Amino acid sequence: MAGSGPLSVRGLPIVLAVAFSAFGGWALMLPVVPLALSLNGSSDAVAGASTAVFMAATVASQLGTPRVLCLWGYRAVLALGCALLGPPALLLLLSVDPVPALVVSAVRGIGFGLLTVSVSALIAELAPPALLGRASALNGISAAAAQMVGLPVGLALVQQFSTGSAFVVGAVVPIVSVAAVWLLPDVRPAGTPPGERRERLPGTVLLAPCLAMVVVAAAFGGFSSLAPIAAQDKTPAASIALVLLSAAMVVGRYVSGALSDRIGPGRMLLPSLLVASAGAVLLAVAVRGEVSTVFLSLGAVALGLGFGICQNDSLVTVFSAAGPRRFGAASAAWNIAYDGGTGIGALSLGVAATLGGFPIAFLIAAVVVLAATPITLKR
Repeated sequence: MAGSGPLSVRGLPIVLAVAFSAFGGWALMLPVVPLALSLNGSSDAVAGASTAVFMAATVASQLGTPRVLCLWGYRAVLALGCALLGPPALLLLLSVDPVPALVVSAVRGIGFGLLTVSVSALIAELAPPALLGRASALNGISAAAAQMVGLPVGLALVQQFSTGSAFVVGAVVPIVSVAAVWLLPDVRPAGTPPGERRERLPGTVLLAPCLAMVVVAAAFGGFSSLAPIAAQDKTPAASIALVLLSAAMVVGRYVSGALSDRIGPGRMLLPSLLVASAGAVLLAVAVRGEVSTVFLSLGAVALGLGFGICQNDSLVTVFSAAGPRRFGAASAAWNIAYDGGTGIGALSLGVAATLGGFPIAFLIAAVVVLAATPITLKR
């Protein structure tokens, strides 16, 4: 594995710290920007579009990240990602009208795309194959723990102070890890040896794990963006649900990481989708009429657990099939599925909520997740 020697001891904690900071900044702003747009008079569809634009820019960035990593190395790309994800949030202090807010979301999405692909690929560079599941789980746990803190903190800042205070904190958090990034050795991914044709990842390898990620991430994106709006009269309930969602993701990734190294990757995709679909049904029940804190919490736990299991199992499946020379491409494919699904869910479920209400939106999410289960049986 390229650059793995000294990194195997001192590099992993730094990468996990960067992941925590990056996902913390992302999570803190994830429900805040749609809520700020809604409070400023925008529709639910426009509020959801802020997440969709962010994720579209993320996906576009992720497509080119493997090549940029080969040219610049992990250290420079991670630092650039932090700089693009954080400081542009300060521009939202000037305006939360739809156009400027969507432009800022796009810029921040580019930074997030650079970070997500780089972190996942570097973890795969560091970990021995026999420990890839657990190493990926550590990365996921770090990211999910950051979300567990960031999601409710963003809403709490809006409640106690203003949306502006959340924008400032969201700008600062990703920058904190830039100093840690420069402690990493300046390594680059393993490239294709001269004279050899660059191998592409076959679509059959990517179909099941990436489709599973897309549909569950869509449910997550819709819920994360819309829950604070759906439960505006019970904002603490939305904050609690988002904490439980992230905590359940931590548990899901931990369990999946431990099991995938023992029973092999890809075995937990089906149960993860079934659990996530059940969670979306509970969320639909929760927002029918007066918001039910109990059902909202139960639905968030089930969705988070299914999402966490799916995240780790699908990631290890893709990395195992790709091999060291294609870690960057594998990371890009998986992160595109994750972030593209999150954006699609935020936009489409935001439109569904505008047209038919929040219960319909979450029921649609449940049906879509359930409809993807047959593909997991064809492995």
